[in-house]
Amino acid sequence: MSTGWLASPATVALAPMLVVQGMRIRRGIPRLPEAAGPRTGVAGGAAVAPPTGVSESPGAGGAADAPSGGLDGPGGSGGAAGPVFRLAVLGESTAAGVGVATHDEGLAGFLAREAAARTGRPVRWQVAARSGVNTRTTTAELVPLLEPADVVVVALGVNELLELNRPRRFRGELRELVAAVRRRLPGVPIVVAGMPPVGRFPALPQPLRAVLGLRARALDHVMRDVARGAEGVVHATAEVPVETAGFFASDGFHPSATGYRYWAEALVQALPDPSGPPGPPAAG
Repeated sequence: MSTGWLASPATVALAPMLVVQGMRIRRGIPRLPEAAGPRTGVAGGAAVAPPTGVSESPGAGGAADAPSGGLDGPGGSGGAAGPVFRLAVLGESTAAGVGVATHDEGLAGFLAREAAARTGRPVRWQVAARSGVNTRTTTAELVPLLEPADVVVVALGVNELLELNRPRRFRGELRELVAAVRRRLPGVPIVVAGMPPVGRFPALPQPLRAVLGLRARALDHVMRDVARGAEGVVHATAEVPVETAGFFASDGFHPSATGYRYWAEALVQALPDPSGPPGPPAAG
């Protein structure tokens, strides 16, 4: 994919407007906290129901009022049979559950329940994430926090987008992240979540939305290339209905509980079979 549009006459001409819109967005978006509570849990069996307040039917909005109790904590089985499948979620604010009250309502909780529902096996999840991090910081500070896992889901890229990181540089940094995860957890499958469809975010004004959407597509192309060139790494396209009422949290930028559920439903298809053998232990 060509990135010549970055310096196109149209983009250069729009630069002053884009800067003003970007500053307004930064000032106007509320700063939501990361999800509170435990960063580990187990889902399975009867625990696969969504948190209270999140509708079973597509299109329902609103964050959950309280955790469902479906995550039993480390070591629990949630009533499911078979060996525990270990899921790690690594990355930026979405991995850290910004937009919801607890990780039970966030990406890790929903992804674990979706995986448990597919297999009938308990899924132990962990979160190694922090709001505002980029790929370099994640590699240096968060990868060392990973515990033994059977798959690592990486949710990164939005901060690269906002920091105007160049695709070529991002490619090298993402490759190093993959290598660091493999040093920590040799042979572990890695699922790289694709860039969200920023070009369709209703809260972003035009032409900023269109420009960021194009940049996001360029970074997503890098993600695909890195995954294609590394054994055991999968790129998972983020096909989510961001126009749906209730998809976003109060900041209009991060997912709500409903948004995280839609995202988990898309990502679960890329996970390896949880009924397989456990992965290797973490490096010391």
